[in-house]
Amino acid sequence: MRIFHSLGHVFGGTLLIAGTMVGVGMLALPIATGEGGFFPAAAIYLLCWLFMLSTGLLLLEVCSWMPKDANLITMAHRLLGPLGKNVCWVVYLFLFVTVMIAHVVGGGAVLREISGFAISDWLAMVIYVVIFSPVVYLGTRWVDRLNITLMAGVTISYLLFIAVSYDHVQPSLLARSDWSKAWLALPVLFTAFTFQVIIPTLMTYMDRNVKKVRLSIILGTSIPLVVYLVWEFLILGIVPADGPHGLTEAAKKGWNAIMPLKELVGSPLLFAIGKSFAFFTMTASYIALALAYLDFLADGLKVQKKGIKKVILCLAVFAPPTIVAMTYPHIFITALGYAGGFSCAILFGLFPPIMVWVGRYIKKEERNPQLPGGKTFLAILILFALVEICIQIA
Repeated sequence: MRIFHSLGHVFGGTLLIAGTMVGVGMLALPIATGEGGFFPAAAIYLLCWLFMLSTGLLLLEVCSWMPKDANLITMAHRLLGPLGKNVCWVVYLFLFVTVMIAHVVGGGAVLREISGFAISDWLAMVIYVVIFSPVVYLGTRWVDRLNITLMAGVTISYLLFIAVSYDHVQPSLLARSDWSKAWLALPVLFTAFTFQVIIPTLMTYMDRNVKKVRLSIILGTSIPLVVYLVWEFLILGIVPADGPHGLTEAAKKGWNAIMPLKELVGSPLLFAIGKSFAFFTMTASYIALALAYLDFLADGLKVQKKGIKKVILCLAVFAPPTIVAMTYPHIFITALGYAGGFSCAILFGLFPPIMVWVGRYIKKEERNPQLPGGKTFLAILILFALVEICIQIA
């Protein structure tokens, strides 16, 4: 029974990480990488995965130095001082709000398509939030249970989508290649490969067992990498980059990757499966992200997640992004670009190696080292994050 319980924690943690990654970013990836082509996109996928896996393991190392329930605010304050704490606050809030906005916009759009009812954009968004916000209020255990169901839906609909869409792939579309434009997708890729927000929550959920959390991180990030590559192959092999319903035009309209299929493929079954897949991926990511956001606010504001205080925290998590999404319903790709280009690059690209540098070499923390390479490897990670920020600014 102890072995089963331990494996259950790792399994649940793996799915939470995979669910955090395989979500709204996945639906934006083919749109963002369409102009660059499949093979440049695949290379950059692998690079981003290695980078985010490395910074995630570094963040786990930092978590192991901190007291129970410490979140990124506490880590930044202890290792980087008041300035680090203030920067963390501002950037983290910007990240959560922008990504939550994208989830609400995308989730509402998919819910409207699935329902078949002629409801407005804003009403679809409100319904989507009202349905799933109570699960986050109930806590990690409920999110974990629902996430297992959602990930089962993701798996089934994804496999069905592969089976039905494979015959529509055109090799000539996959041969397109423009490396100069491929790098412009890095901000959205950073968003899609972000999972670090859930690590402090997993540390608590797994009773601060670093080995179990590490295994969950490695397994949980590897699954989305494979899923992303196959997804990229299918969408870029079916939908052309140019044309009235191509990926470039979809980016201008703020569509997700499923919407062009409605116009280009004469298969109601394929579009129906695509809608189901979009719903499951969007929702799995949404509830995991919202749970991490709730824990972040509770830690940063030093508020206990009980009673009326927890209700107020939930309102702070769900209400502002929903209002912005209702006001700007075509902000899907734009929100993800800003989230990855600045927030993810700073919080999960720069902060983990800088905090580990300070912890290891200034404060002399030697517990639970998660990556080899010393200062050289940390410097490489910092440089890569700075390059991505420059791309976003440029």
